[in-house]
Amino acid sequence: MNMKKIMMTMFFAIAFGSINAQNYVPTEAIKQAQTEFQDKKFGIFIHWGIYSMLGQGEWVMQNRNINYLEYPKLAAGFYPSLFNADEWVEAIKASGAKYITVTSRHHDGFSMWNSAASDYNIVKATPFKRDVLKELSDACERQGIGLHFYYSHLDWGRTDYPLGRTGLGTGRPKNQQDWKHYQRFMNDQLTELLTNYGKVGAIWFDGFWDHDSDPTPFDWELRPQYDLIHSLQPSCLVANNHHVPPFDGEDVQIFERDLPGENKAGYSGENGISKTLPLESCETMNRTWGYNITDRDYKSTRQLVHLLVGAAGRNANLLLNVGPEPNGKLPEEAVSRLKEMGKWLEQYGETIYGTRGGEVEPHTWGVSTRKGNRLFIHVLSLADNGLFVPLKNNKVKRAIEFKSGKAVKFTRVDGGIALQFAAAPTDIDYVIELNY
Repeated sequence: MNMKKIMMTMFFAIAFGSINAQNYVPTEAIKQAQTEFQDKKFGIFIHWGIYSMLGQGEWVMQNRNINYLEYPKLAAGFYPSLFNADEWVEAIKASGAKYITVTSRHHDGFSMWNSAASDYNIVKATPFKRDVLKELSDACERQGIGLHFYYSHLDWGRTDYPLGRTGLGTGRPKNQQDWKHYQRFMNDQLTELLTNYGKVGAIWFDGFWDHDSDPTPFDWELRPQYDLIHSLQPSCLVANNHHVPPFDGEDVQIFERDLPGENKAGYSGENGISKTLPLESCETMNRTWGYNITDRDYKSTRQLVHLLVGAAGRNANLLLNVGPEPNGKLPEEAVSRLKEMGKWLEQYGETIYGTRGGEVEPHTWGVSTRKGNRLFIHVLSLADNGLFVPLKNNKVKRAIEFKSGKAVKFTRVDGGIALQFAAAPTDIDYVIELNY
């Protein structure tokens, strides 16, 4: 770690608290919400906004250096005539997912609800003139699905937002930044979301990292904002996708494109895994978050199930992304994958929902989950017809195939048990249930 990163990490730890130094004490309402969140295990992320019209993902304003005066003209042509909130929720519910996290306002600054704090929103600035978040909130309530709101801390279009390391090519003047004004704007919008849109399960922040290369660390003044959220909805969880250890007042730890402990995407290298907070891993179904007209590289159902099981085995939820089309429809490929995941969860959901990561650490062959005195061994990749399962407590009463209920042969050995199969497993996830 270079000296600059050391100084930044020290600043964050002092200013906001870290995994090992939290002053924040969650209320009983938050603790209950955290438990319920962990039990759900599977959510769907929705990245949708006027950027979808360009079919180049949600970062198109930054990537193409679109002028901050030109970009808003997209709103005048945004008319997602095929949007149907009930159809979205039905498709998501069919996947077995228990909650939705939807982009209320992304880095381009466009609000997807009827915001009184800014006319730059889907009701006032587009010919569509419908509050999609209200429709989605109502549909979620009708169908028993939780609703969370993604909210960007940064804004590539507003002139009062303090310039960070992204969005510098959008042409904003450099002499109009006003942090206090921008902060009031954000808090006004958060108040709207938490007042007018029913029960909100979580606020999912993003963009903190926009100032991670400042010469002087930027103080986002997060704790007062977190306290505002908790005061408006006492059971609303606070999450922040900041890629550094959790700060004081946060209720969930996020891993972007990473299962906890893997750090394949490079966002979690110095971000230890919390022992107290619920964990959530967000990942794309194809390669991009927002709709990309050239991206048809969808992960197979097998890969997606492995992501879900891998997250559960690491004591985390999976938040799987879908980028709706500009017309308001969910892509057919995404709906198909959601349906297939739902079929798998109909059979194996008991080994995922309501579980916690099992005592068998993740291995190349798979993971474990636990529910009460039942330990589920999830075999995801194994070329042999035998498997050693390391167990501190190897007083296993019986081992059965979860799918069929048939007994599985096992032998107690030093440090665990040895399972014996008739042949090498070929299932997407071959689940063995161990009872003590």
